[in-house]
Amino acid sequence: DIDYLVREVKRGLARVGELGRIPTSVAIDTWGVDYVLLDGSGEPILPVVSYRDPRTVAASAEVARIMPQEELYALTGIQKQTFNTIYQLWCDKASGKLSGASRMLMIPDYISYALTGVMKSEYTNATTSNLVNARSYTWDSEIISRLGLPERIYGELYMPGECVGRFKAEVEAEVGYSAEVVLCPSHDTAAAVAGIPIEEGGVYISSGTWSLIGTECREPVLTADSREANLTNEGGIEHRFRLLKNIMGMWLFQSVRRELGGSVSYDEMMKMAMASSYRGLIDPKDPAFLHPDSMIEAVRSYLGEPELPLGDVLSSVYHSLAASYREAVLELERVTGRAVSGIAIVGGGSRDEYLNTLTAQYTAKAVTVGITEATATGNLISQIMRREGINLDEARKIVNNSFDLRRIKA
Repeated sequence: DIDYLVREVKRGLARVGELGRIPTSVAIDTWGVDYVLLDGSGEPILPVVSYRDPRTVAASAEVARIMPQEELYALTGIQKQTFNTIYQLWCDKASGKLSGASRMLMIPDYISYALTGVMKSEYTNATTSNLVNARSYTWDSEIISRLGLPERIYGELYMPGECVGRFKAEVEAEVGYSAEVVLCPSHDTAAAVAGIPIEEGGVYISSGTWSLIGTECREPVLTADSREANLTNEGGIEHRFRLLKNIMGMWLFQSVRRELGGSVSYDEMMKMAMASSYRGLIDPKDPAFLHPDSMIEAVRSYLGEPELPLGDVLSSVYHSLAASYREAVLELERVTGRAVSGIAIVGGGSRDEYLNTLTAQYTAKAVTVGITEATATGNLISQIMRREGINLDEARKIVNNSFDLRRIKA
């Protein structure tokens, strides 16, 4: 419900004004992949579809017949996920929805447009589309042409720090003040990574609905080894690439808790898992866990144990996530040729003491935690960088000096 999202952003901005904390600048970050198509008058073409919609299941095979994954990866460095923007746009082409579109804006770009009336496309979120060339930092015209997607919908890509514009008059009237809207790393993981004080050779886990585990590289890694490991090269601030893997993260616990009607807290679920001696593992990356009717039954079915008690189901999820982190760390070491010095866990999932401990045990690496709102931190850091004229390394020193970071030994 894109209109609802915009209304809530404006409601939050108005509340900030009521509290007397009027900002000089505002930057928008959201999840990746999803987008809004605009018609010739600049209005959204509804509905705006979530990446969890199953419409793209067959699209990846159809696209692969025209552009095999090996070719796509060599150009974009983006891992294959059936919900990537490229496959969603393929579905929109097949349905005829693209025929009336004059522009595509990723979700944060659309919200910035709704606030300012100015359309600007931000680079880091655009890279999640699987349509941006990893070497030129621009939309890849070969992919767009071969898939028959309309070139008119892709606007110039801008880097974080770019000014979009000020609130348009009706927004200013609605929220009670004016502010400048600027681009931050608008993919939430790009913002989170910008806010992590990563050690040289360090790995981060941005632990939220998804667990994004990766390292920072100055150049994209486009090798066959990287592709076969299904590592992705998403764009980051200052053209730093986030070589990472997407793993189903807190979504597994969120789905179980929702299924239980919210009657069990996350702490209670953690204690149930800790009390279990069950060690059967699932693959958190398996599509079976993307949008099941019942997450509990999906786990039981995967393990072949239909009567598995809830505590054992939760134990399996915990140990499976930690095991998948170990696998990803080994892959990153192999692909980059450098040893991982430690792991920084940020985001809401960093509150989970049991998962943090298991991560240290399974990976045999020192784990650092302490930045829960890493995405907001990175968003703010990018605005500070623009205002103060400092680079990312200098900005990260601010983070180091501002948070009480705690280390969990392996």
